[in-house]
Amino acid sequence: MMGNLISLMILFFVIYDPLLSIPFFLNATKNMDEEERFKTATLAILVASIISIAVLFSGIRLLHLFNTNINDFKVAGGIILGLLGVKMVLGIPITEVEEEDSTSISGVAVIIGTPLLSGPAAITTIIISVSDYGLLTTGIAVTVVLVLTGILLYSASKLLRFLGETTIQVSTTMMGLITLAWGVMFVRGGLGI
Repeated sequence: MMGNLISLMILFFVIYDPLLSIPFFLNATKNMDEEERFKTATLAILVASIISIAVLFSGIRLLHLFNTNINDFKVAGGIILGLLGVKMVLGIPITEVEEEDSTSISGVAVIIGTPLLSGPAAITTIIISVSDYGLLTTGIAVTVVLVLTGILLYSASKLLRFLGETTIQVSTTMMGLITLAWGVMFVRGGLGI
């Protein structure tokens, strides 16, 4: 179980990719004071947590509701992860943000909460992980990653100064390769290869 938990924590850290959210967070909150930044980070983590918890407990039921099965979802999710991985490797923005969406605390927080943190790749991965590793292991992995993400967002300005944008881009590229590999693994699993 411990090996699976560590693997899932790494996977979810790659999928949620808080390092990718830091430059957006800093740019979108550059005109906010520290209190507003703190509120924005807290709301972003809250949005990502609510979505993640909802999917954690009801993801499999959603599959049944839409008359599909986990193997179909593995293939679809693998394709999404593959596309996300390619974008990360090539440095293509994962989501386009309209300027008017990024002017308020709630606007910035919602964009970071979803789709940046808990977007389609995270939702897909949670559903597949619950099916493969169980609710408890997946829940612990998601919780640990969301806590780490919150810590990183709260200390975003210090972290960016320390690491630099180049280091964050290099780590995003490496995480993109891992994401792409997991996408291939999910597709193979869904096809029974």
